Amino acid sequence: MAQRPTLHLSALYRYPVKGFSPEALDAASLETSGYFPGDRLYAIENGPSGFNAVAPRHLPKIKYLMLMRDEALAQLRTRYDDATATLHVEGGGERLCADLSTVQGRAVLEDFLRRFMPGALRGEPKVLTAPEQYRFTDSRTGFVSIINLASVGAVEAMVGRPVDPLRFRGNLFVTGLEPWAELGMVGAVLEGPDGLRLRLTKRTERCAATNVDPATGERNVEIPWSLDRHLGHRDCGVYADVVAGGTLRVGDTLTVTG
Repeated sequence: MAQRPTLHLSALYRYPVKGFSPEALDAASLETSGYFPGDRLYAIENGPSGFNAVAPRHLPKIKYLMLMRDEALAQLRTRYDDATATLHVEGGGERLCADLSTVQGRAVLEDFLRRFMPGALRGEPKVLTAPEQYRFTDSRTGFVSIINLASVGAVEAMVGRPVDPLRFRGNLFVTGLEPWAELGMVGAVLEGPDGLRLRLTKRTERCAATNVDPATGERNVEIPWSLDRHLGHRDCGVYADVVAGGTLRVGDTLTVTG
């Protein structure tokens, strides 16, 4: 019987506001059937989207400001404080703090975006808050995103230049797999040392957001096109569901149990 691979957790990230900068974490406590903690809690509506917070349903990401079309977002450096619901933003020659739990605080961020990227706006920008049991993920079943760093290395070979793994905006960055091995593991279960169990549910199809350098906001590489040309698909990474909650820490080992 072939030996099952062992994965090592290299990094953890969350993205409190859809399309905005990532935040590195040392640890994260995931709840059964829950989303990745602190992830995609907010989105910026780019003109009327039809989003209904009382009866939320998944909408296409083009309804919101996002990197696929709005690469200027990558020039912003943001940090979210959970205790105060305050987003700290630096970019466009400005610094601001916006309490996203209040109308006034959300207006601070909305006014900034009108000044920062007026050409990208199709209507009034509006900060949307995800209700319980909903997040502004790209996929309606995308609860936790896992990136195999060996696959990122293979992408580097395809495009002939370094590729920052943060282009793929994952939550868990892992080593220990062969390039693209994660794509064949859909249906498998990963178990962490704290009893956490993640079931891999689907491959992650990549869009033009990965062409944007997360440090500069430049569109300087063609990743989906390169994947298609070399592999015949545009997938890199996998989504997972949390089938048993637990805490993950950078440096943890994840074992394949199913």
